Amino acid sequence: MQDIVDTAVAAGAFSTLVTAVKAAGLVETLKSAGPFTVFAPTDEAFAKLPAGTLQAVLADKAKLTAILTYHVVAGKVMAADVVGMHGKVATTVQGSGLHIDTTNGVKVGTATVTKTDIVCSNGVIHIIDSVLIPS
Repeated sequence: MQDIVDTAVAAGAFSTLVTAVKAAGLVETLKSAGPFTVFAPTDEAFAKLPAGTLQAVLADKAKLTAILTYHVVAGKVMAADVVGMHGKVATTVQGSGLHIDTTNGVKVGTATVTKTDIVCSNGVIHIIDSVLIPS
C-alpha cells in the first residue's frame, strides 16, 4: 500500500496538488507515519481558481503552506465517521476549522466531497471538487 503522496501521484488527477505539495516542502510530512486525512482537490478543482491565483500562491511559500495544510486533518477519518459529524467542525493541521455539512452529500467548507475512502498506508484521501482557502 502506498503513502498519501505516492497514491496522489499514481492517481494522475492530482498533478497540481502534487506540484504544490513539492513547492511547499510538505512531501516528507505527507510521507510520514501520520495518520492524516487529506481532502484532495483535483486538477479540475485547481483550474476553477481565478486566473493568476495558482501562480501567485505557488510563489508565496507561507501562503501555499497555509492553504495546503488547511486540506489536512490529523488522524484517519473515514467516510463512515464523517456521516455523524454534520454541523461539526474538523480542526485542520493549518489550525482553522472546516465546517462539515452532510445535508446533501458531504461538504467540507465550501467543497463537495466527490469520492471517499482512498486508503493509504499513512491515512486516507477524500477527493473534493474545489480548493479550500482559509479565511
